[in-house]
Amino acid sequence: MAPVGFLETSVIYCDDNLHRLAQFPAECVDLIYLDPPFFSNRQYEVIWGDEAEVRSFEDRWEGGIHVYVEWMRERVMEIQRVLKPTGSVYLHCDWHASHYLKVMMDEVFGRDHFVNEIVWCYRSGGASQTRFARKHDILLFYGKSPKRSFNAQHTPYVMGGIMEDEKGPYQIQYGKRVDFNPQGALMPDWWEIGIVSSVSRERLGYPTQKPEALLERVVRASSNPGDIVLDPFAGCGTALVVAHQLGRQWIGIHISPTAVGLMKWRMQKVGATDIKLVGMPVTEAQLRALKPFEFQNWVIQRMNGTHSPRKSGDMGIDGLSFMLHEPIQVKQSSGVGRNVVDNFETAVKRAGKNKGYIVAFSFGKGAYEEAARVKGAAGLTIELLTVADLLEGKADLVTPDAGLFGPDLPLPAARGAESRPSAEELLASDGGRPARAAEKREPYGSN
Repeated sequence: MAPVGFLETSVIYCDDNLHRLAQFPAECVDLIYLDPPFFSNRQYEVIWGDEAEVRSFEDRWEGGIHVYVEWMRERVMEIQRVLKPTGSVYLHCDWHASHYLKVMMDEVFGRDHFVNEIVWCYRSGGASQTRFARKHDILLFYGKSPKRSFNAQHTPYVMGGIMEDEKGPYQIQYGKRVDFNPQGALMPDWWEIGIVSSVSRERLGYPTQKPEALLERVVRASSNPGDIVLDPFAGCGTALVVAHQLGRQWIGIHISPTAVGLMKWRMQKVGATDIKLVGMPVTEAQLRALKPFEFQNWVIQRMNGTHSPRKSGDMGIDGLSFMLHEPIQVKQSSGVGRNVVDNFETAVKRAGKNKGYIVAFSFGKGAYEEAARVKGAAGLTIELLTVADLLEGKADLVTPDAGLFGPDLPLPAARGAESRPSAEELLASDGGRPARAAEKREPYGSN
């Protein structure tokens, strides 16, 4: 598809960013922040309150680091094309691939356009008895040309060597007198900023969420009010939130419908209006193509429900209806038969309810007969809903135009680690692909 002749802002695209970037006109964006999935040989889980999804960025790098770098190169080449001559890009990565990505970025942008390797330091995670604790990520900062915009940043004002982060005040240990300039010293290329901790006011439950303070520093330094900020791996939308709050225009891209729905909800919470979503599933064919947990998310949110607090697959209950908490079971299939209704009857009874819902693309004659038998014999209602019913707003629980996290549905609190599905369980639900050993590391991936 040929590039469009103009660029629309306040848009969140649900799409592969390579496909979407190819449609942007040349030299149209002022600042790009990239926070791709890290090359860490782990399955990326995204846990939202009472549900889980397998992230669309699962380990697709079976060919090793060179496959990963080439996957990134395709996208970076488009990024270089869409940046204005005054534009800049920040690539967020960690020790797994930072050196390889630096060489690739030099090749695409030119070594002369490298500006900084910024070290983001934090205090949480990474501890080990067998090596030095891994306590930092890397941001590779490049300019499109020598004309790149840059606003010098200063360190916070320090009084008596005391600074403060989200954990409270602490003493700076430099062993020498601190500069008392009220504006602070010019910002160095290492930034100590706390991660989004489990008690942070910013926390949404998205495990790869980055702190707003980190993105604020990037946006302030390399853009000006009215400029366009683009995040092609937008995650839960931190870069978009910061851009909006600082008076910049913004565009986000993410392949996950769940993440896109969250971003819309989050942008509305900070006062953004006229948000446009492009590429969200709106047809049965598009919904069939979703990952299983993405499809489950769509159904339960469409019904204004909440996700089951139990692990994936337990009791055959995927979600609960609004207010009455009646069980919901989601089937991403057609011709659902009698046995599914029979098994769900047991789950509904075990939950102590007299009504439940099964959602599928279609049901066989046996399913309708079994639902009628259950109602007559046990006084228990099992309502069979098709995806078409939800799309057309025919189901009682569907609010017109209600989608993921919208418009008045609050984001559920993050669920405790003890009730999260394991990576193996998530993979088993997503087609039975073999699981790899997960390396425990925080933070990682998209903002």
